[in-house]
Amino acid sequence: MPVFYEKKQLVAPGDLLAEGDYMPGESTYKENEKVYASRLGLVDYDGRRVYVVALKAFYIPAPGDMVIGKVVETTPGGWIIDIKAPHPARLRASDVVERSFKPETTDLPSIFDVGDLIIAKVVAYDRTRDPLLTIREPGLGKIMRGQLFEVTPTKIPRVIGRQGSMVGMIKKETGCQLTIGQNGLILISGRSPEEERLAILALRKIEAESHTSGLTDQVNEMIKKERKAVESK
Repeated sequence: MPVFYEKKQLVAPGDLLAEGDYMPGESTYKENEKVYASRLGLVDYDGRRVYVVALKAFYIPAPGDMVIGKVVETTPGGWIIDIKAPHPARLRASDVVERSFKPETTDLPSIFDVGDLIIAKVVAYDRTRDPLLTIREPGLGKIMRGQLFEVTPTKIPRVIGRQGSMVGMIKKETGCQLTIGQNGLILISGRSPEEERLAILALRKIEAESHTSGLTDQVNEMIKKERKAVESK
């Protein structure tokens, strides 16, 4: 039951990746006991599951995803939010305004205006209608401070790491709070510009070298070296 590529090799749509008792994962499909790539990216294996980490990809919303988005329009019934997906998302005013919502009397731009950034959760999306968002959970709502960093959405699992190992290490070593949107946007909030700079350097390294092994240790070492260099000045 062979595989035809080593881990992290570049593959193109239609390339034969494995055959036999293998299961198709993300960005792959199976026909006649053969698993093929469906996107350009780096092949990887998790036991018998074969998948491809796409080099560039749109964010495809899924219910339960936390996302970071920008308000691009106010409508009589709510807001249109850009979440880096093929279709804009909607946040209903009735999900935000505590009292009975009346379009003729509620000043929606005073709550969220065009250009505002929000943290929200996807509650519905089935490809037949625009994604629907909510902010009715702790930690969701308007972003008041911090810096944004964007990565390819398919690399978010690498930013998080196995059982949260990567993001936990970055938080510990930089002192920053990281809020990760599944759509590839990450909010970085530190106590100082230097802490935020270290976190951004770490995320840039992950974005550029997500295909390498032992990356958590490499990022950890880089942060420590950067901190020592600053302290020695």
